[in-house]
Amino acid sequence: MPTFNLAELAQPEPLALLKGIRRGIEKESLRVTPKGELAQTDHPLGLGSALTHDCITTDFAEALLEFITPPLATPESALEALDQIHRYTYSQIGDERLWVNSMPGRIGKDRDIPVARYGKSHSGTMKTIYRLGLGLRYGRAMQTIAGIHYNFSLPDEFWRWLQQKEGSDETLGDFKTRRYFDLIRNFRRHYWLLIYLFGAAPAVCGTFVQDREHKLQSFDGDGRSLYAPQATSLRMGDLGYTSDAQKSLIVCYNDLPSYLSTLCAAISKPYPPYHELGVKDANGDYQQLSTGLLQIENEFYSPIRPKNPAGMGETALSALDARGVEYIEVRCLDLNPFVPLGIEASQMRFLDSFLLHCLLTDSPMTDDADYRAIQENQARIVYRGRDPELQLIHNGSERKLTDWATELLDQMQPMAELLDQAWNEKDYRRAVEIQRDKIAGKIATPAAQILAEMHDKQQTFFQWAQDKAEQHRRYFLERPLDDAEQAEFTRLAEESLQAQQQVEEADKGTFEDFLGKYYAQYTFCQRDL
Repeated sequence: MPTFNLAELAQPEPLALLKGIRRGIEKESLRVTPKGELAQTDHPLGLGSALTHDCITTDFAEALLEFITPPLATPESALEALDQIHRYTYSQIGDERLWVNSMPGRIGKDRDIPVARYGKSHSGTMKTIYRLGLGLRYGRAMQTIAGIHYNFSLPDEFWRWLQQKEGSDETLGDFKTRRYFDLIRNFRRHYWLLIYLFGAAPAVCGTFVQDREHKLQSFDGDGRSLYAPQATSLRMGDLGYTSDAQKSLIVCYNDLPSYLSTLCAAISKPYPPYHELGVKDANGDYQQLSTGLLQIENEFYSPIRPKNPAGMGETALSALDARGVEYIEVRCLDLNPFVPLGIEASQMRFLDSFLLHCLLTDSPMTDDADYRAIQENQARIVYRGRDPELQLIHNGSERKLTDWATELLDQMQPMAELLDQAWNEKDYRRAVEIQRDKIAGKIATPAAQILAEMHDKQQTFFQWAQDKAEQHRRYFLERPLDDAEQAEFTRLAEESLQAQQQVEEADKGTFEDFLGKYYAQYTFCQRDL
């Protein structure tokens, strides 16, 4: 809880420290054929090892590429790094394309979606079995959905300044962890705003929901495209990264011990429906890692995660327990199909202002009722977010979305002004003003733009999305890397393949031994937290 005046942040020292904010991007993109169908090919050898490459890997499906930038000082530098990864990738994938929408095109039957493969090492085998388990539990279609994760951190020098202003006698690590959890609680109260402003998944191909229950309408009259008229991001709803099983799980974000304890319990305790399926199939082959509600913590589909980089074979929760929170990962962002990289600098500046607001304003502790209200607001914003009369749950009562959104932007304004002062620019304030225009109805949200273009061009979602994929493909192919840049990416790919071989050669014991040691790490949550 802040014990200082925000005006203190406008002094030269803290302003200089705010320039130490780092942001990184993790962007998923599905490889597709020239016909827009899911690529059935292996991860291209020229991209290196998906297990050990630092900036090019895969996520759930074998065709779902994930591009990772390092944490960088400006939005532009992060976008430049992401741009180079795209240009290199297009030099390695032949005539395949990168799908530029969060919701996939034609993916075929669920059983025909290959899960990601990571080689024959114990750690690589575990990653593949985890994905087999996801397919068993939720279906593989969900593993073709793409998004953007935004990693955000403040420098230790800023944390020391803030700690001194607040008069805390904690260790720096404990102070950072506690204050990052303050940020996370406020983020969870307000992330519906990000889904409203940046949601870009109001429609899907009819094939995506084949044999599944849904509440969508036909966009074109014949069911080739399905949509919800006021939807923002179907990816964030019951067709995407939510789960009926996980609705029973209430994760506590009041502090790190509570967070660790609730997630550990979900991993450690068998969940009857998954226990019935069994860890292995009738042939004795692994089909999931465990029978817990969560196989590992990554299965918990949260819009934000506290993070500390985990080493090879280390669980994410063990890393947090040992070293505290080092950065946060925002996970509720759709790909923006109107820009080649899926995200642009203005959106990143808005996110920086939003996250700084979440950190530097009061963040009360939450209870189970708050958790359920947050879930309900997400459900409402996904399907009805663009309804101008939509009401959300706010402090136990109903409040009009547009009124609440305007208030939040008013509260964010000082943060944008501080960041502009730090950088001697006006771009952060402009970023907030653009979003004000969306709330006021002066410009359309991405979701509204997509539906309008589909209507005006009389295209199905698939046709519209395929056109965008072709447009962005040309953008990258017309700008090849220079020889030095190409050589550097080639070196990284070759080194990652060597690193994978070393991991495989270093394996000792059986896979069962490896898995047992991995899960033994969760015993820390059994102590008195």
